Amino acid sequence: MEHTVSLDLGGKTLTINTGKWAKLAGGSAVVQLGGTVVLVAASAAKNAKLGLDFVPLTVDYRERTYAAGKIPGGFFKREGRPTEKETLSSRLIDRPIRPLFSKQFPYETQIMATVVSSDQENDSDVLALIGASAAMCLSDIPFPEPLAAVRVGRINDAFVVNPSFAELDESDLDMVVAGTADNIIMVEGGCREVPEADLIAALEFAVDHIRRIVDIQHELLRGRQKTKRPLIEKVDVSELESELRATSTERLRAAIRIPGKEMRQEEIDSISADATARLAEKHGDKAVYIGKILHEIERDQLRAMILDEGIRADGRGPDQIRPITVEVGVLPRTHGSCLFTRGETQALVVTTLGTKSDEQRIEELEGQSWKSYMLHYNFPPFSVGEVRPIRGPGRREIGHGALAERSIEPVIPSDSHFPYTIRIVSDILESNGSSSMASVCGGSMALMDAGCPIKAPVAGIAMGLIKEGEKVAVLTDILGVEDHLGDMDFKVTGTRDGVTAFQMDTKIGGISFQVLTHALDRAREGRLFVLDKMAATLASPRTEMSPFAPRIIIITIHPDKIREVIGPGGKIIKRITEETGCQIDIDDSGEVRIASVNMEGGRRAEEMIRNITEDPEPGRVYQGKVRSVVTFGAFIEIVPGRDGLLHISEIDHHRIARTEDVLNVGDMVMVKVIGVDRDGKIRLSRKALLPEPEGAAVGGGSSGGMGGGSMGGGGGGGGRDRDRDRGRDRDRGRRR
Repeated sequence: MEHTVSLDLGGKTLTINTGKWAKLAGGSAVVQLGGTVVLVAASAAKNAKLGLDFVPLTVDYRERTYAAGKIPGGFFKREGRPTEKETLSSRLIDRPIRPLFSKQFPYETQIMATVVSSDQENDSDVLALIGASAAMCLSDIPFPEPLAAVRVGRINDAFVVNPSFAELDESDLDMVVAGTADNIIMVEGGCREVPEADLIAALEFAVDHIRRIVDIQHELLRGRQKTKRPLIEKVDVSELESELRATSTERLRAAIRIPGKEMRQEEIDSISADATARLAEKHGDKAVYIGKILHEIERDQLRAMILDEGIRADGRGPDQIRPITVEVGVLPRTHGSCLFTRGETQALVVTTLGTKSDEQRIEELEGQSWKSYMLHYNFPPFSVGEVRPIRGPGRREIGHGALAERSIEPVIPSDSHFPYTIRIVSDILESNGSSSMASVCGGSMALMDAGCPIKAPVAGIAMGLIKEGEKVAVLTDILGVEDHLGDMDFKVTGTRDGVTAFQMDTKIGGISFQVLTHALDRAREGRLFVLDKMAATLASPRTEMSPFAPRIIIITIHPDKIREVIGPGGKIIKRITEETGCQIDIDDSGEVRIASVNMEGGRRAEEMIRNITEDPEPGRVYQGKVRSVVTFGAFIEIVPGRDGLLHISEIDHHRIARTEDVLNVGDMVMVKVIGVDRDGKIRLSRKALLPEPEGAAVGGGSSGGMGGGSMGGGGGGGGRDRDRDRGRDRDRGRRR
């Protein structure tokens, strides 16, 4: 039976409907805010996959272009592979749901969120997460309790729940918080150097709204939940576990204290191999649990060592950061580069500066946009000593890259101040914890090495948590094993003045505000320590860019002149680019960007464009090309697409019988403008630039008329030689 619940959320109505759409799914819900509607369905396979040591959950978020009244581009005219937004939204839904699942439910489970309507005002990702919770709770899947999510912005020091896209443009905070009625499970977002105390206040604001959304889900579920499937009972392996704890605990306790990741893992693998050889035959089918039990023993020993002794796997204390080395300019031909190493995590980060034509076009439901700053993260298998095929960036790579990109974005200079397209690429060479934070640190350094005038360097640190009862340990700069066996992964990035991005995931029911506040304070201490290490290598952006980076000159022409610069079929602009080696981008507003590694070529292109767009004036001097020869002179192309007449009487001081005796088609010749008539026809002189012959009268004018009446009017040769650079705005808009 159809049922709908609703809630006023910041002046907008949030509704959740069930019982009408997708009734054959395990559970389904339709969530609406404004004109944005998301259908979410959850189903689980009928047959269990026993022996799994992970939650077999898949989350897919997809946007239908019809939702915004659009037809997809491309040949096939249908949606294809997931966009970056769809991938990030899938992760956003997965991360808070997965920790609440029981591993005793080994059924393949899929959550499908489909955006079916978009008002291009309200984002659909948090709605999809709410719908996923409702669909799971309505289904026969044993999901423990409803959860909810909200987006928080801040405009004029006032928090806003689920701000619109337009409001986010004015906000200094963009935070997504997900949790249950009692606990925060996931936090993600970015901000513009916001103090840590303001983030805690934003979390408290979010929790109040999360509880209200959870309450209406309970109302929706009342009497409508399906009977939940039972969890699979655990196999009794107590005897095997007792033997393993008696024989392998000491070796594992010693193994986890080995500082190096590779040596530590080799010893743990050896312990597992020995235990399997010793006990496999005795325990028969239950021997498949040996690895899982040893993993639990390792987890117990590591957590006890940290909580009871204050010692971590590599021997550090809870708040100690691994040794850091920072090298810049490590690659000779790139625009900016950095090799950032922290312990056994290493990132090679490279900045490339491009032009406007290098911008990325983004097609989303809310419309088309252009992106002039991007950061891409690569995680090759050799970084962890593995072998696997390369099949393009996965969800992890896209997610880590988005976090690092969001971290640095607040310090990127505006396009008007630094008119370059910026691409940062982070290649992870070694990974043992927090490679995304290494990408942030390396990205800041590579930008400064490239001469990009960023507002301030940005550093990042990953915080961890070990919690057993009342015992709590917050860890700074966590290792991979501490992330894997710990309870929290909290990444925080920022400058010396405030936080720029954050991402928190938990593996337990939730984190208290007291622990979060402590973690943020410790993260700030760690961030300042890393910033000091970075400043010791390069404290501010270089004043000179790489000689291999393009130099950009910006000039403005009248929009009516654009077609003259482009020419018929692009003929004129193509000739300019071929002659100067420059890349030229022209905006409809009349803004012209000239990019060239060779500054001389850029100045030449600027001069050619100005000559085309500025009307020739008497006294200006040009180097022109003879386009045609006639009996009364020659037509000279002084700028692309613009000809003037060089009358035979203006070729030289002495009388010329035939034009061909001096000039031929294709010759380059220096000429001076001596007149422009009312029709815009240009009269040129060559002799005005030649030395006067001995005995000639000073200031002698041209002899005779223009011949043939083709240009009309008499000569005006000679005249005062005006500044040939008159009216030229040199290097306007150039930025280094």
